[in-house]
Amino acid sequence: MVTWNLQGMRSHLLICNGGSCLKREGDEVTLAIREEIAKLGADRLIHTTRTRCNGRCEDACVVIAYPEGSWYKGITPETGRQLVRKMLTGERLEEKLVYAFEPTAAATGNSVEGRDKP
Repeated sequence: MVTWNLQGMRSHLLICNGGSCLKREGDEVTLAIREEIAKLGADRLIHTTRTRCNGRCEDACVVIAYPEGSWYKGITPETGRQLVRKMLTGERLEEKLVYAFEPTAAATGNSVEGRDKP
């Protein structure tokens, strides 16, 4: 198993590959994002991880960007490429933003209301 050197990484993308997201091109989204990162020479800036269910199945395909804590919904291969380009300029893909951890950031678009954890 390879252990990647994450020194210098600016962002980490968690790409959902759970059941609902796979039905909505989760694998293709993962490949498109990774191809865009490689194409732009950003391998040392953006790291990706395939995850299982992120708990937002109605928002499939879900991509989460850290450390900013931005959750994106309905990501397709093309919007995944756009997300990578936006991240490299310090921007968000606002039209796909569901949630951001920063108190002043307002998510745009419609999303499924979540349940509170017990």
